Amino acid sequence: MKTKAAVLHGVNEEWQIEEVELGDPVAGEVQVRLASTGLCHSDHHLRTGQSPAPFPVVGGHEGAGVVVKVGEGVTRFAEGDHVVTAFIPACGVCGPCSRGAQNICDEGAGLLTGLSISDKTHRVTQGDVGLTQMCLLGTFSPYITVNQASLVKIEDDIPLQQAALLGCGIATGWGSVTEIGGTRVGDTVVVVGIGGVGINAIQGAKAAGARHVVAVDPVKFKRDMAEKLGATHTFESMEAAIPAVGEMTWGTMANTVVLTIGEMKGEYIAPAMALTGKGGQAVVVGMGDYAAMDVSLN
Repeated sequence: MKTKAAVLHGVNEEWQIEEVELGDPVAGEVQVRLASTGLCHSDHHLRTGQSPAPFPVVGGHEGAGVVVKVGEGVTRFAEGDHVVTAFIPACGVCGPCSRGAQNICDEGAGLLTGLSISDKTHRVTQGDVGLTQMCLLGTFSPYITVNQASLVKIEDDIPLQQAALLGCGIATGWGSVTEIGGTRVGDTVVVVGIGGVGINAIQGAKAAGARHVVAVDPVKFKRDMAEKLGATHTFESMEAAIPAVGEMTWGTMANTVVLTIGEMKGEYIAPAMALTGKGGQAVVVGMGDYAAMDVSLN
């Protein structure tokens, strides 16, 4: 079928709304009519070249919609189901998935190849040119054809516009403190970078019962929002937060420090570790330049 999509043709170019050809689902695939999609900083990394992907590329990996077609052998979905896209597929049968680590599913190795999981061909084309679907999804389009491993079924009464954010921003932020960070009642959690991901890390820490939820961001509006949504303390920088976290924890520092900075750099690791107590952990969530190799660490 012919449809529209936001296509990026090269580094530092503008997104272009263009007509593309979307293939029907093959075995194991599902076609979805999207109701909404989010714009994530990771999509911007495509434009800057910090996240390399074969061009042209259809952006977008936060989407929600309704299943309109299912391919042969699809067992998880039926026409009419409401779904959210998953920015990392979960096949359910590889080694990591079978151990409960769906976030590192083996199928994730192909996230930026542009080739579908099912048959290693392109599902979106322009003439004889195959287009990469961001994270095997490409939600900057009214329709997507994706593998069933890249979708999660939701209840029909969940608003689809809001549900799109579950595809990346909410799950990433919330999970960084509750699942990866393992926050428990009484913990001290520091979240650095209060954007779409960071604000959900704040809410996750509060829901998990953290005693101190510390938000760090240079923007006052973001610090104010963090206070409204669960932060107990806010600071403009990690350097400013270090002595205060030491005082509020009697010198033991934070159980978990989450770096949800929009553009991750190695220089942020040293102050993050200074905020982290014995037996604690620093969780690096933000993305940086794929070619960056240097980290500041005592």
